[in-house]
Amino acid sequence: QVQLVESGGGLVQAGGSLRLSCTASGRTFSSVAMGWFRQAPGVGREFVSSISGLGRITTYGDSVKGRFTISRDNAKNTAYLQMNSLKPEDTAVYYCAAGRIVTTNPTSFDSWGQGTQVTVSS
Repeated sequence: QVQLVESGGGLVQAGGSLRLSCTASGRTFSSVAMGWFRQAPGVGREFVSSISGLGRITTYGDSVKGRFTISRDNAKNTAYLQMNSLKPEDTAVYYCAAGRIVTTNPTSFDSWGQGTQVTVSS
């Protein structure tokens, strides 16, 4: 398994930007796909984005397309989620996850971080 630690969450005004980081340890980082999910209170876990091990394949949830960008630096064992044009409805706990394939399905990811809170004020 992979151990994951997220950072970069916080409070931002609508229209602002944040960059989340997810640092991994425990396996060869370039061999795992990475994903970002989010969960707001009272709502199920929502797919945000996923990236393949070498960064050649990415996918996004419809609600974040054109605003969020996923990337990774395998030399630093870190995945990133750049979030621009943030909206109050982006408020949630954001989780990074590691798995075998690029997918929107959370059950395909077998390692999860502890989550980082993102709050967007109107």
